[in-house]
Amino acid sequence: MKLTFYPGRMLAGVVLLAGLAACAGTKNQPAAPASAATTDILLLGCSHLAQLYKADNPNSDVLTPKRQAELSSVLDGLQRYRPDGILVEDLPENQTRLDSLYQRYRQGQLDLNTLPGGRSEVYQLGFALGKRLGLPRIYCVNAPGGTSQSILHEGKNIELYKQGTDQWRAFSDPIGQRLLAGSSTIGQYLRAVNEPATLRQLHTLVYRTPARVTEGRLKPDEMVDAAFINPRYVGAEFISVFYNRDLKVYSNIVTTQLQTRQRRQLLIIGARHVASLRGILADDPAYRVVAPARYLGR
Repeated sequence: MKLTFYPGRMLAGVVLLAGLAACAGTKNQPAAPASAATTDILLLGCSHLAQLYKADNPNSDVLTPKRQAELSSVLDGLQRYRPDGILVEDLPENQTRLDSLYQRYRQGQLDLNTLPGGRSEVYQLGFALGKRLGLPRIYCVNAPGGTSQSILHEGKNIELYKQGTDQWRAFSDPIGQRLLAGSSTIGQYLRAVNEPATLRQLHTLVYRTPARVTEGRLKPDEMVDAAFINPRYVGAEFISVFYNRDLKVYSNIVTTQLQTRQRRQLLIIGARHVASLRGILADDPAYRVVAPARYLGR
């Protein structure tokens, strides 16, 4: 089982890699308004649970009694964080639909066993935790678009990216294999996914190593406007596609907070986004990033 970047879940766009360094390196950060309290945010990296499912492997099915018990244990830990805002990887334009489903779920009128996509972490973690806490709404903060890391496939130094991809697979595959073999619980799986070493290696593969690749072209992708891609900086252009989406997710997070005045947000999102968003939010004086380890147990 590969912990990877899921096609169809990532936004294409163009943001210079230099923008990341500029944001991180700015010395004169604007101060948060004196009247504004700091907002805590816990970033929970999660594989898309519905995509883990294999019909011939009950260990992959989060709807089985065994996996449901494990999810309940995960929820026990997250409940101790007591978020007043749960944010999920769904598009804001789907908010009305999600609101309707969540209200039915709270009233006991929605059966996740029969709901298409009911295995998703949006429902299994977001809805379930929100109902426990009595929260009136679950918030959509994803940004539109999607592409695959495989669009970077040629150029000078491409072998460094290919080697990094192989190293990532060698590192991450056993995490998923243990879950699918039934030798690890969902809680253990999520803890492994959110380990600093896991997130660091994934972040390096997507946001650092590609910058070393130059003089090439990306594979054609309907979500990437090739007219704005400079072949000289093909690797940096590749990074910008992914970072652009993270910036938009960040915008959705902070504007949701402005609208709701949430003080303890929980974001449930694909693991690829976590290190990037953590860096962005850590440089925002209005935010304090909370480590998930204490709420995921050992």
